[in-house]
Amino acid sequence: MKSIGFINPNSTTEMTASCVKAGANCKSSRVHLTGFTNSEGPPSIQGAADGEVAVPGLLRLIRANEKMDGFIIGCFDNTGLIEARRLTNKPVIGIGQAAYHMACLASERFTVLTTLDVSVPVIKQNIEELGFSMCCDDVVASGVPVLELEFQPEVAVPKVAKAITKIKKKFPEATIVLGCAGMTIIKSELAEKMPSMQLIDPVTSAVRLMCAVVEEG
Repeated sequence: MKSIGFINPNSTTEMTASCVKAGANCKSSRVHLTGFTNSEGPPSIQGAADGEVAVPGLLRLIRANEKMDGFIIGCFDNTGLIEARRLTNKPVIGIGQAAYHMACLASERFTVLTTLDVSVPVIKQNIEELGFSMCCDDVVASGVPVLELEFQPEVAVPKVAKAITKIKKKFPEATIVLGCAGMTIIKSELAEKMPSMQLIDPVTSAVRLMCAVVEEG
């Protein structure tokens, strides 16, 4: 059986558990998914400064678990992705990176809905560097903090749904990429409220893609 390490770059263990649960529901039966939490990271990653703090602990987790067949970086900012790929010869994918690939396969255009304004510049830079600018209409902040998604979903869902509605009015044909690992927690509820919306979940996107990669190898 192949093994995938899902590394949460922040220190919130509840987020790790939520993401691994979502991933377990869509992974191949021939792949084992293990979650790792970066105890040295910030409680959430919102912007470049938080990402920089998280990288050393993230890399230590990869070094300590080199027997894994592949790694998923569980932050939409693709925190430490370049450094991680230099560190190991095992496949590494960021959940943001995976979501862009899935969005381009699903639709000609996509818009990213993230958490706070501070996250927008990092995501835009990632989209440019990964070569997805030609498919991306915009990156929009919902105003919902990361930890509100995890611990107060009843507060977060109406805000995120409202932001999605605004995006669809501006870009009616666009697929919506949920731009935060924490949005995985509320994806099913959003889909129930907005059944006509095509929503890309970054966590399940990454798990599906990494399963394909490690099983092919």
